[in-house]
Amino acid sequence: MLDAKEREILEYIKNKPACSSMDIFEGISMAGSYPTVKRILAKLKGENLIAVQGQGKGTKYSISPAYQLLQPIDLESYYQQEVDERVIKESFDFDLISEVLSKYSIFTENELLKLQTLQNTYQKNISELSEISYKKELERLAIDLSWKSSQIEGNTYSLLETERLLKEKLTASGKTRDEATMLLNHKDALDFIIENPDYLMPLSTSKIEDIHSLLVKELPVEKNLRKRRVGISGTNYKPLDNEFQIREALESSCALINKKETVFEKALLALVLISYIQPFMDGNKRTARIVSNAILIHHNHCPISFRTVDSIEYKKAMLLFYEQTNISNFKEIFIGQFEFAVNTYF
Repeated sequence: MLDAKEREILEYIKNKPACSSMDIFEGISMAGSYPTVKRILAKLKGENLIAVQGQGKGTKYSISPAYQLLQPIDLESYYQQEVDERVIKESFDFDLISEVLSKYSIFTENELLKLQTLQNTYQKNISELSEISYKKELERLAIDLSWKSSQIEGNTYSLLETERLLKEKLTASGKTRDEATMLLNHKDALDFIIENPDYLMPLSTSKIEDIHSLLVKELPVEKNLRKRRVGISGTNYKPLDNEFQIREALESSCALINKKETVFEKALLALVLISYIQPFMDGNKRTARIVSNAILIHHNHCPISFRTVDSIEYKKAMLLFYEQTNISNFKEIFIGQFEFAVNTYF
């Protein structure tokens, strides 16, 4: 999160765009030296929160077009306002992909360094595992992901019940058939991407539809891209309701993800954009989690189980992206869960 001085400097720049560092130093109320202001400006630029024009004494600072996407937002404070009180972006932001995500990185250099260091640990660890041990750990992760991904969607199976179902095909008493089917479908989809690690790359709309079909098999859920409106509980955000616009948004997202250089950006963008577009009547977030992991697996990166994610916090971070196109909290979840996966499974 930003400290008080960083927040004050950002607020000053918002109110007085194209200002100089000296303007900022003289204009803010908090005590501090001019070099401190320059250091904070360099940090904010490195985090893509401000844009810089000019050089030397002619350098001017303005709020970055990526500010809305990346600025830290406190979830507790944000959700103190009820759904109808929050000022939000109620409809799909068409400029998000073309004007922001295509031009700015969603990770800072320090965040990418942390993720790459974890990835290096993962590669070292698996190099020391036998093939049997590696497959055992991957199986454990797959069970955890199937359980947590389903739990986020309201499935009431416990982790132990999920393990029994997936290993022994024994259903839990008092649970519905659809709950068991959802879990079994998750495992089938994960097994598919593990056995076919190159299938989804390059990412395309048709391949995302294939993953969705695996996840909703034998469930009362429509397949293929939706042709009618869908609502989302807990928010006034309204996803696209035109089939052609849905397809266009999904194709633009695939092109963006394919173009991104870092695997971490590809994986995180798949997580949030598929959910944001809501291309299917149901199963969107489940599809996003599998596709994101397919990207990681294709590039020999550590997959993510999301096992320790609090379901409510996950949904809040996702709703924040819907309402404000802000990725800050969901990015924290992604980084934390990547670290957990590296340290727990391998």
